Amino acid sequence: MFRTALRNVLAHKARLLMTILAVMLGVAFVSGTLVFTDTLGNALRNQSAKSYDDVAVAVTTYADQRDEKTSGITAATLKKIQGLDGVDTATGRVSGFAGVADPDGKLIGNGWSNTGGNYFPGKNGKDSAYTFVDGTGPAAADRIALDKETAKRGEYKVGDRVRVSTNGPVKEYTLSGVFTTEDGAVNAGGSLVLFDTGVAQKLYLKPGVFQDVNVSAASGASAEKLLAEVKPLLPKGADAKTGQALADDQAKQIENGLSGLSTMLLAFAGIALFVGVFLIANTFTMLVAQRTKELALMRAVGASRRQVKRSVLIEAAVVGVIASVIGFAIGLGLAIGLRSAMGLFGGKIPAGPLIVSPTAVIAAFAVGVLITVLAAWLPARRAAKIPPVAAMSSVHATATVKSLVVRNSIGAVLTLLGGAAIVAGASKSGSTGRTVIAAGAFLTLIGVIVLIPLLSRPVIALVRPLLKRLFGVSGKLAAQNAVRNPRRTGATASALAIGLTLVTGISVLGVTLGQAVDRMTTDNIKADYMVTMASGGPLDESALTALQKADGVSAISPQQATSLEVKGEYHAASAVTPGDVQQLFTLPTVSGSLDALEKGEIAVDEKTAKSNGWKTGDTLPVKFENDKKGELKVGAVYQGNEMLSPVLVPKDVADAHGGMSYIREIWLKTDGGATDANEQALVKALGDNPGMSIMDRQDIRDMFGGSVNLAMNIMYGLLAMALIIAVLGVVNTLAMSVFERQQEIGMLRAIGLDRRRVKRMIRLEAVVISLFGAVVGVVLGMFLGWAIGQTLSSDIPQYALVIPWDRIAVFLVLAGIVGVLASLWPARSAAKLNMLTAIKTE
Repeated sequence: MFRTALRNVLAHKARLLMTILAVMLGVAFVSGTLVFTDTLGNALRNQSAKSYDDVAVAVTTYADQRDEKTSGITAATLKKIQGLDGVDTATGRVSGFAGVADPDGKLIGNGWSNTGGNYFPGKNGKDSAYTFVDGTGPAAADRIALDKETAKRGEYKVGDRVRVSTNGPVKEYTLSGVFTTEDGAVNAGGSLVLFDTGVAQKLYLKPGVFQDVNVSAASGASAEKLLAEVKPLLPKGADAKTGQALADDQAKQIENGLSGLSTMLLAFAGIALFVGVFLIANTFTMLVAQRTKELALMRAVGASRRQVKRSVLIEAAVVGVIASVIGFAIGLGLAIGLRSAMGLFGGKIPAGPLIVSPTAVIAAFAVGVLITVLAAWLPARRAAKIPPVAAMSSVHATATVKSLVVRNSIGAVLTLLGGAAIVAGASKSGSTGRTVIAAGAFLTLIGVIVLIPLLSRPVIALVRPLLKRLFGVSGKLAAQNAVRNPRRTGATASALAIGLTLVTGISVLGVTLGQAVDRMTTDNIKADYMVTMASGGPLDESALTALQKADGVSAISPQQATSLEVKGEYHAASAVTPGDVQQLFTLPTVSGSLDALEKGEIAVDEKTAKSNGWKTGDTLPVKFENDKKGELKVGAVYQGNEMLSPVLVPKDVADAHGGMSYIREIWLKTDGGATDANEQALVKALGDNPGMSIMDRQDIRDMFGGSVNLAMNIMYGLLAMALIIAVLGVVNTLAMSVFERQQEIGMLRAIGLDRRRVKRMIRLEAVVISLFGAVVGVVLGMFLGWAIGQTLSSDIPQYALVIPWDRIAVFLVLAGIVGVLASLWPARSAAKLNMLTAIKTE
């Protein structure tokens, strides 16, 4: 039976090609994902471990310039640590944001990974964390050193003047050296600027104080013993661990971070393989049907049902092995490609070998072979049931009425249960509702797939008159062929339906969320510009002062983070400029007046006021950030604004009772609105600072909506593979259908149907099947998009369901085009059939 199975695979290799392609793509995605994440994880773990090679004990304080409650490591404490027995060196570190300007004045790097730190030379005059390839470390206040990649991108050489932005005004420094480093920020596409230690402390913390300390041990000293001796010397809030423990912690964090990426990619690979199941099952069903006589003769000469079934499953296993081998090889190429692509997007994977783990190999082959064998199980079971008497006829037994009734009953029950679960999930908010919807969506998809053969007849019957009217006999025959074998049509359409369900659901959800975010920005903002730090960190007070003096500024207010404690409960607040804030944001009042801010009173949004029982005129006992107590009067209650905290406090009040100001953004309105001249005036006022971002209203809309669009595009890209497999399914079905109907096509040619109309018949059949699957998918996708959106609506005030009819129309048109393209080869094959030879074919 093995030889027979192998012979059949070789005899039908052309017909099994599409099945091999489908399995191959799924295996490639699975193996590529596993190899890529293993390689990335190994490289990052090695980098992390390498950075702690010489660290016996690492001390972390989380000290910040704006946090007076958390102290760092003083020079005196560092000296005590350096004097401990067994300590070779103890290096003090301090760091923060530092952005370097390129020759055009633009920021090098992506903002969030642009860092600055201190150069801490040891007894030998060198800092062991950095290897200099040119020049030396900064030994004076006006000197800096740059990492090699940043110096290259900025075209800087030792001795050049470099403009560097920190949280304060931009300054120029002389480049003293260029170094290489294993710093994670640099490998993430950012930059690293090294300052003299005193300069870095002044910039990021305070003179004579460090945030962290790395202790290296003398030869033979125990890291655990050093840890026990270091801990008593540390201030409150400091954390100390051995270098090995810290490396292990980071390895776990890397593993957890990559698990999310791996899970997402494997989920899409699973979707592609799920779609591929229909193609595989369809292929083997048709192969079994075409070999009815052969299988029946095998039964007649003594083969048992088990042997026939085993023969078909062996064929599937051989196909699965071949596809897995090719797919695994492509997966390795995919992993290498993803690694290279990260570099194109600014990321940099540390050097390291390609990791091909046994898990990746086993998973790839297990997936490829098992999916193929499982998908072929039902066709194999049907093959085993072929009676020997069928050898006398070329017609395989049709499905019984009982089997169709059972199938349709099961499909109806699953669809109803799934639909009910989706509706129930839509009535709940948050992740609970989405979990219920996911379970319901799975049941509904399975139910609809089971019912698709039943649905195909009435749905396609609706378009039959149109096809006949527009395309004559070719259209009539195409419609009849599409419903002649509803099981085959349903299996082919199911693959497209699954892909279009996901694509449509993502589109409905993405467009709805995008427009909600867009309305949130346009409805809530009156300002012309928003100024932020490229790093996402706080702006310095000097930036606000500079912008207040800029030409053309008519209104300006910071969005300064602060908090108030009222009766033991903390409330987030925004310190704003009274009088100007009304011109910059939409703040309709429910009671009172926002002019009360100018009197030192506060304004509270309606939701917060209602939940706390506050009303205009109330005097609240308040504890400020500096722990001092006082009273503040509620001067106004206003409708909430998503761009501000729920409590508005005059900036001078916050400054009088707070620590260092934490200005998240500065909002401005300018004479004449957003113009190039006004933007240049702001750039000039900020000293042409590359570390600060100036955005107009369109930029703000793009920033908030960009993440939604990016997520949608990523989803589209990942789902493209499932759609490609669905297209292969249409091609395969048509090609094998043409082979099956050679005699019929020969008869049609003999009675006058020319080659042009034969091609048109096959093309229309493909378009009908593709559009049928697309319509089913679009309807399901809109239903799922609505349901998931309902679970998010409570968290998004501007939420309103949007059906992207334009995109849906594009999806349907593309489905039609897919049908046309998929039919090119089968239609050409049908048209080229020799009519006399075809008529003689059995």
